[in-house]
Parts: sequence; structure tokens; C-alpha cells
Amino acid sequence: MIKQPPYLKKGDKIAIVSPAKYLPKDIDFAISLFKQWGLEVVLGESVYAADHQFAGSDELRTKDLQRFLDDSSIKAVIASRGGYGVIRIIDNLDFSLFLENPKWLVGFSDITVLLSHLFGKLNTQSIHAQMPYTFDDATQASLESLRKALFGESLKYHIKNHPLNRPGTAEGLLIGGNLTLLVMVQGSLSEMDYTDKILFIEDVGEREASIDRMMRMLKRSGKLSQLRGLIVGAFNEMDEEKVPFGQSPEEIIFKVVEEYNYPVCFQFPVGHIADNQAIILGTSGQLHIDGQQVTLVQPN
Repeated sequence: MIKQPPYLKKGDKIAIVSPAKYLPKDIDFAISLFKQWGLEVVLGESVYAADHQFAGSDELRTKDLQRFLDDSSIKAVIASRGGYGVIRIIDNLDFSLFLENPKWLVGFSDITVLLSHLFGKLNTQSIHAQMPYTFDDATQASLESLRKALFGESLKYHIKNHPLNRPGTAEGLLIGGNLTLLVMVQGSLSEMDYTDKILFIEDVGEREASIDRMMRMLKRSGKLSQLRGLIVGAFNEMDEEKVPFGQSPEEIIFKVVEEYNYPVCFQFPVGHIADNQAIILGTSGQLHIDGQQVTLVQPN
């Protein structure tokens, strides 16, 4: 049975931690916004720590996250940012007390490792959404989607049609995150089951050849043939190839899944962009794609 953490209510206490890369700026705006939502904010030791590119040593980041996983008074744990580092500590975390009192974990990018582990290993929902580091540049709509996700309000998105979209309707559990990290956890305890799921993917700073390689790896492993639907988010800040690859990220993905029958949409507002909308991993989603628009509904 899938575990759904209790939705937040005003007066609840949340924690912010930095389980990956260090913060190069303050997150005062995010803290202020959480307080406007009626939440009490606790900062972990890792938030402003630094050890080379990491937010403190592996030991510090592990201890900090463990503290809030175990603390039943904390109702949500928000990663301050991504970068790199979660895969270095994930196997040292003990989720025993967390499973007795599940809470929402929030993040994206490198935090995909943690979110994938929560669903793949622990069968627990989590939230893929903006993080305090990105709040300053985020759209109001994306921040509001996080609030709705945390407080248990339904999420419904309508986006414009893309020329490569494949029409159709699908219903299934939503899984996904950063493509690179999804590939990195394959074969580990943190791997998710893709069967009958609606998968969403995004990435940043990768070359087209890398995207092609990762998509074909997922295809060869049988993951892509088992889906009910595919949501392709932002693939931006691509490193320029010395010799052009000849296909955009969207064209690469379209070609890889061309033989399947499930609905596919492109340029959905999820990923390393200002309008990174919240998606709850492990919740039921309803995806509808026609010639005019894409609709994604996540009932609470």
C-alpha cells in the first residue's frame, strides 16, 4: 500500500536541509514565504555549511537529514537545492522512524535520488517541486503549486499543445524526475518500477548525445515499453556539440518512444525553469492530450 504523508496545516513545523551542493546565497525569501503560509521553519546545520562544493561533509549532511527524518514534530523536509551529493549519503540513512511517521520530502534535480528511493524502496509519496534556492526566480504559479501540494489541494495543469505531442488519455501513478539521476539509480535499491506508470522527465546541461544514450538505456531495459504515458519537461542549457547531433532533445525522445502507443507530451512546465510546477510522486494522475492542449490532473 502506498504511504501518503499527512497534508500540512497552518502551525505545522517544516525543516530545510541541504543534502547536496552548498548554498551560495541566502534563502530568506523562501523562509518568509513559508511563514506566510502559516508554517514554522527550522533550518538544519547543513543549510549554510560548505565543504568544497558540498553543503558540509557527507557525515554532516547525513546527520542533518536523519535528524529531521526521525523528528515526528517535523511535518515536511524541504531540500534547499540540488547540485550533486544525495547519492553519496542515501545508503547511510535510516528510514525506520520515518516510516512510522511519514512526512513530505520536497525537491528536484539531484534530489531525484531521494524521491526515487522514497517511492521505489519505501512506497511513500513525495513532492517534485521548486526549492528555496530557486524561489527567487520562480513564477508565482509554480510556488502556489507547491503550496497546494503540501496542503492537499488538487493540482490541475493546462498547457499548450506541442507539434510532437502524441494524443491520448492515460491514468496511472506519477513517477519521474531528472533523467540523469533516474538512470543513475537503475539497478539499485532506489530504482522505481515503471510498469503502468506515467513517467515525467527533465534535465539540464546535458548534450544531445547523452540524452539519446540515457533514453535508449531506459528503452533497452524495458522501462519505456511498460508506461501508460510520458511527460517530457524542460531540457535546457544544453552543452553545444562540436559536431551537431542533428536532433533536438524533444526529437530524440520522440524517436525513442515512437513505436509505443501511449500519450506523450513535450515542454511540460517541470524542470530547471522558473515555472517548475509541482508533481506528487506516487499519486494517481490523469493525463489527457489532444490537438489543442495537455491537461494533467492530480486529485488530492
